[in-house]
Amino acid sequence: MPAGYIIAYVDVTDPQQYEQYKVLSSKAIAAHGAEILVRGGKTEQLEGELAPSRVVVLKFPDYEAAKVFYASEEYGAARAAREHAAKMNMIVVEGA
Repeated sequence: MPAGYIIAYVDVTDPQQYEQYKVLSSKAIAAHGAEILVRGGKTEQLEGELAPSRVVVLKFPDYEAAKVFYASEEYGAARAAREHAAKMNMIVVEGA
């Protein structure tokens, strides 16, 4: 069964408020058994126009598990905390 991945491109606009999001999202990630493959770190644009300040990649057992995580109450609390702290582009993708 293919894994599910959530990939997020983040531009933090309020670093102090974003810390609360990180705490809540970490709890949601742990509660849903996701593996953190990328969370922050150095980025460099090689092609295109997208240049986020932060990239996150989470791995789930399958595509549906990733969607359940996103719709969960735990992650909903994190999203609410992030509301004015960052601009987020997020996708779910099926992969190897």
